[in-house]
Amino acid sequence: MSKTALLKLDDKEYPLPIIEGTEGEKAIDTRQLRVTTGHVAYDQGYGNTGSCESKITFLDGDNGILRHRGYPIDQLARYSDFVETAYLVIYGELPTSARRKEFGLLLRKNAAVETQMQKILEGFPTSASPMAMLSALVSALPAYYADLATNNFEKDLQNFDQAAAIAISKIRTFVAMIYRYQKGLPFIFPKHELPFCDNFLHMMFSDPYQEYVPVPEVSKALNLVLLLHADHEQNCSTSTVRMVGSSSANLFTSMSAGICALSGPLHGGANVAVMQMLQSIHDEGDDGSRFIAAAKSGTKGNRLMGFGHAVYRNFDPRAKIIGDACDTVLTRLGINDPLLAIAKHLEQAALKDDYFVSRKLYPNVDFYSGIIMRAIGIPMNMFTTMFAIGRSPGYISNWHEVASNPKGRIYRPRQIYTGATTRDYLPMAQRG
Repeated sequence: MSKTALLKLDDKEYPLPIIEGTEGEKAIDTRQLRVTTGHVAYDQGYGNTGSCESKITFLDGDNGILRHRGYPIDQLARYSDFVETAYLVIYGELPTSARRKEFGLLLRKNAAVETQMQKILEGFPTSASPMAMLSALVSALPAYYADLATNNFEKDLQNFDQAAAIAISKIRTFVAMIYRYQKGLPFIFPKHELPFCDNFLHMMFSDPYQEYVPVPEVSKALNLVLLLHADHEQNCSTSTVRMVGSSSANLFTSMSAGICALSGPLHGGANVAVMQMLQSIHDEGDDGSRFIAAAKSGTKGNRLMGFGHAVYRNFDPRAKIIGDACDTVLTRLGINDPLLAIAKHLEQAALKDDYFVSRKLYPNVDFYSGIIMRAIGIPMNMFTTMFAIGRSPGYISNWHEVASNPKGRIYRPRQIYTGATTRDYLPMAQRG
């Protein structure tokens, strides 16, 4: 017999079904709560609300666990790459050799951007936010691929493979184009023969007279940064993709909305905040010691950025992986970045200090990702666009779950109204 919870309101009792996930997560099913009781559940920010059932990502914040389709993130980081992990996240299984080649070929065939779309980008001021430009370019894709973006789930799912490849590949190209446009540099066309990350570096940093030759460690580190951001359960932007998609909006439109949500500094701007903090500490001639003391005393205006997480109550499993990669990249490139030394000092001090340990303020993935991107040559204002490239597979797979659910319904949260009660309209002459 199914387990139930019992809700008591006044003198009545209402049984509520309990749903249990494959990893033991439990939820009280309140889908019929308003119908049967006349009440809704109030949960500001949805922090305790399960908005969907999903087979994509399992996240256990208390124990520092992150798995995509059952595979631990540390194994994917060690043995996989971004494209293979993207396939896994989107399609549910690791690809065979043949399927991996087909997927890679589909990405390569869809890397180029139409000339008319280049003109859209050139209509923006060069000082515009890269995320504003990126969301606009992605939202324009349905105009160029109308047969793949019909706003009809049945039709759009028939062309899903093509649409998914276009989304991942062109978002990468858009980011490179935005970077070069803001620099006043000519666009560089993608090269079919290059792997995904090498192609991105080529489009970013080559010039008409000298082709950029990526260092293997740099390509590997970029792969890792993107892989570690491939999906992260129901965060703000992914939930936005699902919400917009639930209206039967096409994949590109839904992803554009997710990119808009990602542009907010409380979501996609965390690694930028880390770099700004480290730079501020360096400019003040501090090695981090004074900053930590001030943060503990409460006299520092800014908190220690890159530590703690809204979900993880333990160590972010991605942090150590990317921290080790950061060391490797900077050593290989011969970069002696003073900000890395400060970062390491902050990390070690915080991990040993009871003030931070007792509050479980462990380093998260954002703490090192900015330093890697800085070493690669990606400017700070482009960091969040890199996040968008990495998160594309998660957006795509979550949209696919919504579109594939025959019992799905449009997302429509309720509210608790706290405004004025009924009152009569007064003509202007009586209002004084």
